[in-house]
Amino acid sequence: MNYRNAYVFTENFRFEKTGFSVVDGKFADVGMEKANAIDLEGAFVIPGLIDVHNHGNSSKDFSDGSYAGDVTMGRYLASRGVTSFAPATMTLPYETIARALEAGLRLHKDPLPNCARLLGVQMEGPFFSEKKKGAQNGDYLRLPDFEAFRKLFEDSEGLIRIVDLAPELPGSVDFVRRAKELCTVSIAHTDSAYEDAKAAIEAGVTHLTHLYNAMPPIHHRKPGVIGAASEADTVYAELICDGIHVHPSSVRMAFKLFGASRMVLISDALRCCGMPEGEYELGGQRVWLKDHIARLADGTIAGSATNLYDCMLNAIRFGISKEDAVRAATWNPAHQIGKLNLVGSIANGKLADFVICDDALNRKSVYLAGCEVQV
Repeated sequence: MNYRNAYVFTENFRFEKTGFSVVDGKFADVGMEKANAIDLEGAFVIPGLIDVHNHGNSSKDFSDGSYAGDVTMGRYLASRGVTSFAPATMTLPYETIARALEAGLRLHKDPLPNCARLLGVQMEGPFFSEKKKGAQNGDYLRLPDFEAFRKLFEDSEGLIRIVDLAPELPGSVDFVRRAKELCTVSIAHTDSAYEDAKAAIEAGVTHLTHLYNAMPPIHHRKPGVIGAASEADTVYAELICDGIHVHPSSVRMAFKLFGASRMVLISDALRCCGMPEGEYELGGQRVWLKDHIARLADGTIAGSATNLYDCMLNAIRFGISKEDAVRAATWNPAHQIGKLNLVGSIANGKLADFVICDDALNRKSVYLAGCEVQV
């Protein structure tokens, strides 16, 4: 299939008036306009979005360990323009995490039509600080344990693409040095001082999980994790842009601190995403969704009830340029899970996952491997 007369988001990270083709489910002839092509009449075309931190939606949670649930999640995401995802586990027993990975591996190996690709997993927990556990279940917190992680990694055939830890915990630096050879290592749910964070970054950390949330704030005498990560050019930072977890001013600040080249928009969505207000479950804990905010019984804000596409639109509404917001929801997350060879941009040879939008990037239609997603 050939397309022309569109503003295509290219690997130059800008919209260019051009065309492209889809051959055998992959992009081809990007930058060429063929005479017999479908006229997109000036529509905008962006790569399919990639959510590397997503717990669930549609009453399903990845940690349930249900293949059918993962498919339900993937179909919801695809319908919203999120064509790939790396769902996140929780702070749970290793056996529960293993079951979730087993179910995820099945969908990873055999992608389905109208279903977002499960390209990896973010192992969020259990190597976290009690003080900053947030909505994680404190009963299952553990010190960094590389052998336990490696077993999960190997049993899931390398499905884990990001593993999180609090760098102030004993054994963190050694864990980072060993785990970085297998996947991206991220700082998360931490009360770390600047010095511990810097040591972990020097050992190989290249990611920061949900910037601002579940970590110390910036202080002029205690720059902490945020200070250490912002000055390390190798570290990318996730950002929940649901308009609740992070103030719009702090969204703009994050893009200035890290630059668009290192920002990763995420949803951190829970099973209540796409669902009505009411009571739900997260990692064995009760969660209430009210006024678009998910909270534990003690009032702690849990994850979000917003999908990544809406988070991207929020970022634009908060003052981030369309180009920077799209990059942070496509190229950068693909880079962090090591899948830039497959997805993340509209380029020859990559999977033809894309979204056709209006000039404000409101979704018009979604394509997976060149086939329009049927809602």
